[in-house]
Order: sequence, then structure tokens, then C-alpha cells
Amino acid sequence: MKKFDIPSSYRSPIIGKVKAKRKLDDPRKQDFSPAILNLGGIDFIISRHFGFCFGVENAIEKSYLAINENPDKRIFLISQMIHNPDVNNDLIDLGIKFIQDTNGDQLIPWEDIDKEDVVIIPAFGTTIEIEKILIQKGVDIKTYNTTCPFVEKVWNRSAKLGDNSFTVIIHGKHNHEETRATFSHSEQNSPSIIVKNLKEANWIIDYINGKLTREQFAILFKGKVSVDFDPDIHLSKIGVVNQTTMLASETQEISEMIKKAMLSKYGLQDINNHFADTRDTLCYATNDNQSSTIEILKIEADLAIVVGGYNSSNTTHLVELLEKKFKTYFIRNEKEIDSINQVNSFDIHQKKIQRFNTFIEKKDKLRIIITSGASCPDSVVDNVIQRIIELKSGKSNQ
Repeated sequence: MKKFDIPSSYRSPIIGKVKAKRKLDDPRKQDFSPAILNLGGIDFIISRHFGFCFGVENAIEKSYLAINENPDKRIFLISQMIHNPDVNNDLIDLGIKFIQDTNGDQLIPWEDIDKEDVVIIPAFGTTIEIEKILIQKGVDIKTYNTTCPFVEKVWNRSAKLGDNSFTVIIHGKHNHEETRATFSHSEQNSPSIIVKNLKEANWIIDYINGKLTREQFAILFKGKVSVDFDPDIHLSKIGVVNQTTMLASETQEISEMIKKAMLSKYGLQDINNHFADTRDTLCYATNDNQSSTIEILKIEADLAIVVGGYNSSNTTHLVELLEKKFKTYFIRNEKEIDSINQVNSFDIHQKKIQRFNTFIEKKDKLRIIITSGASCPDSVVDNVIQRIIELKSGKSNQ
């Protein structure tokens, strides 16, 4: 795999060595069991796969290239490069400005952008509508387009489904940048609908089985379907793709549920004309990270720490998996650890930060799980480990 030129500050002396050894010992990625590293008398259980993926490193490399190659130009990002506050703040400090926030709300009017400006398309990709705006302004949208190739793979799969007259169901969060981009590309040549979870997938099945009216369907999926979407027509031929960072098991379950409903309605003999068996469209990094986390569930530990941006979808799903068994803390970086007892952790259900006064247990032998999302620098994970060691040894006053 290509080695990217990213700032050395994102790399880690501890994590880097662990990853290098695991890659050497297991080049085919057949062993998803975690590594156990004893540091400062603590067993750190380190996930087999985590941290920067291909798409993230590609995006960071191109962003820094844009800065170095255009010292006298204004440089903009359509929205956050990736969902990690440390990386995004570094880019802001270097003078890059965001045109939109993560919800698609305008921060800088399009009128303020001209053809002399450099505009970076983030790893999530962008919508057809935004591409057209930039092209009309004469802005170059190719040189610094950092769209992840695995996101583009989903777009290509959607296009193929559309060519065969299938409706595209996108398993994703409808307001996530990547899902907005995928939906925009998908609806160009196929009816499209976004489902967030099993509950929303069941609404589709209820309509197929005649348990929902058109009016009820329209209310439930307002803002989540393509223009002129007709459920009576467009739910007769279906294919499923997804936002590449969703939970793999949930995508599979949604596909199986819908396929079962189509089998019940149209029969086995005609199923291929009504349901397209698309292979899983999650990216390799999401699959590897989730598989590694599932493997961790087989062992015992005192607590789990997940490091990453709070608006990171793939990181949130790691928290979902771990919290089924372990007391799990979701933190942005080491600064959220105030003391051996106190930590600020993001609650993914209530969408807010909670302060805990019982963090690291007072026991001689501690086992702590460590992992992070695909947009989190290894150096941040390293800092978390070092912070815990420092506090446990009593060398810090905080």
C-alpha cells in the first residue's frame, strides 16, 4: 500500500512500533486479536487495527500539498477534512478556511469564492450541486480532490444499480457529509432513499407489505428520498449500499431483512428482478477496525478507551461495540483526562459530554483497552497512553 507524506507530528513512537510488528507478523491480516503492551505496570490492550486509513492519509497529504504549492493563494475546504478536531484545527492554523460546517450550513458565501482560489474537496466527497457551483466559477475541482476511493466505489455501485433500473437504498446518516454526497450522486440516475437504522428499514418493509400508507411513508422519509420518489413503483426493485463508516453487521441485517421481504412478495424464482445482492460497500479500514473490536470483546479488561472526534461515525460505532461489555470512555484526546479519577467522556446516546469522577480503578494490575477511529492520529492515542501512565505513577499533579 502507498506510503503517504503526512506530518511527522501525527505519527507515534509507541503505536508505530506496535503496528509495524503486527504487520510484519501478520501481513495477510488473518489475526484480529489485540496486542498487549505492558507499560508503567498497566496492560494496554491495543486493537489490531485502528487509526488513519488510506483515505484519511491521502486527504491529509493533498491538503498539505495544497498549502505548500499555493503560498500566495486563499485556500478553502468545502467542510471539515475529516472528523477529527486536532487535524482540522491544524489546517485552520495554517490558514485554510471552511466554506460549510458539517451540517452543510454556509460559513462563507459562494459569492466570496472565485476562480483564483484553491478549493479542497474533503475525504467525504461532495455533492453534484456543489461541484457545479465551483465549475461555473472556474474553480479547479480536480487537483485537490481528496474524495476517498472507497466512497467513490459506493457511487459507482449506485450508478450500476441505477443503470439496471434498481432503486438505491443508502444505509447512512442522512445529514452526514458522505451520505449527502452519495445521495446526490445516486439520485442522478436512480430513485434513492436513505435509511439510518433497522427501525427505518422496517418502515420500508412495512410499506412493501402494505402496512403503511403513502401519506405515512412520506412523513417518515421526508427529506430522505429523491425528487418524485414513488414508493409504489420504486420499492419494487431494490439494491442496498451504504455510508462507508456504518456498522457492518447492521448493513448486512438491513440487506437481509429487505431481501426476505422481497422473497415473500415476489418469490424465489423472480427475486433477482426485485433485489440486487450487492456486496458490502464498507471500506476495508472500517471492516478491519470493527472486526478487531469484535475480537476484543472475547477478552477481559477493566475499561475501554476510544479516541477520536465526537462527530466521527466510524469511531462512534467502535464505542457501540465496546460498551456492550466494558465501561467505555469516548475522548477526543489526552486533555479530556483531568486526573486519575476524572475524565470527560462523550455520551453517544445523549450527544453530550459527561464528567466521570471514577475513571482509573485503584488496583495493582490494570487492563485497559485502547483503540481509535480511522480519522485519529496515532500520536493522539500515544498521548492518551502516556497521560494514563503519568497519572498512575503519580508523577503528575493533575
